[in-house]
Amino acid sequence: MKLIFATHNQHKVEELKKLVPTSISILSLTDINCHEDIEETGATLEENAEIKANFIKYKYGLNCFADDSGLEIESLNGAPGVYSARYGGEGKNSEDNIQKVWKELKGKSNTKAQFRTVIASSFGNKIKLFEGIVKGNLIFDKRGKGGFGYDPIFIPEGFAKTFAELGDVVKNRISHRAIATQHFLKELNQLKKS
Repeated sequence: MKLIFATHNQHKVEELKKLVPTSISILSLTDINCHEDIEETGATLEENAEIKANFIKYKYGLNCFADDSGLEIESLNGAPGVYSARYGGEGKNSEDNIQKVWKELKGKSNTKAQFRTVIASSFGNKIKLFEGIVKGNLIFDKRGKGGFGYDPIFIPEGFAKTFAELGDVVKNRISHRAIATQHFLKELNQLKKS
């Protein structure tokens, strides 16, 4: 089975390929020769995921899925949330994003945060949403070489290491994207049976 993942982000594509069974082939937007940047104009993760899934469905007529993820910091009222990728500026630079988080958290004792992913699937004429959340805390130094984005400063609950230190095997078992993907895969299995 081939599935279109409405993203150009190779980090996300590679991460997802490790989460799905080998019977499912994940194709990115680049793989289907879609080189457009789909504007994420939604005010929520849910809206952005739906915008991307609908774009591919209506432009190419293909069943697809899309996700949007964000870091939600408790003491910043859920920020950066939907703006996580460009929190430090339009360049979507991870280092700038981390620096801005640290600046905003300066003087705050509460470093609780969560990563949240919403996957929107568009099959037939139906859009369905699947959510994954992992809670944890932020730290004020970067640790680890793995992962991407905010991974070097996020320690998930129950662990002493950051996502960037835990490695793909552990991260792909407990991450927000892994949880949302498991919900999505259950739905795919139902679709295959019907």
